[in-house]
Amino acid sequence: MKINQIIYTKNVLSIMCVMVLSVQAVPRIEFIKWGKIIVDNNNKKYTYKDVKLWPTGSRVWDWRETKTQHIPGIQVADFLEFINLVDIIILTRGMQNVLKVPQETIQYAKEKGKEYHVGETREMVKLYNTLVNQGKKVGGLFHSTC
Repeated sequence: MKINQIIYTKNVLSIMCVMVLSVQAVPRIEFIKWGKIIVDNNNKKYTYKDVKLWPTGSRVWDWRETKTQHIPGIQVADFLEFINLVDIIILTRGMQNVLKVPQETIQYAKEKGKEYHVGETREMVKLYNTLVNQGKKVGGLFHSTC
């Protein structure tokens, strides 16, 4: 193989890698019911009770990590790991709007210049999927019970 062939091969592989990265799908919520959220993350299905979502991933939203409880509610620490990856934050209050969202949490999102939405989980799932389909950089915290 000649030098110019090696360079060409390297460039083709680089382009292919960029193409693969750009095709990566943003996680979408495929299904929700009391106690269960199914997320399609790059054609793999994940089931959660509560979930954190951002443009490149998803994971369990474990309230114990930040000592989150229904009252006072969602903590800033619950979304710190993805706040710099999104323009829009969705904070869900549960299926019966029991989970609170303190003013300090909303204030932090405002200070960071983020658009935010707070509401009942099923309504916010619809909004999240709509925003994702529009190509928006959105992340959220989704609570599937009370």
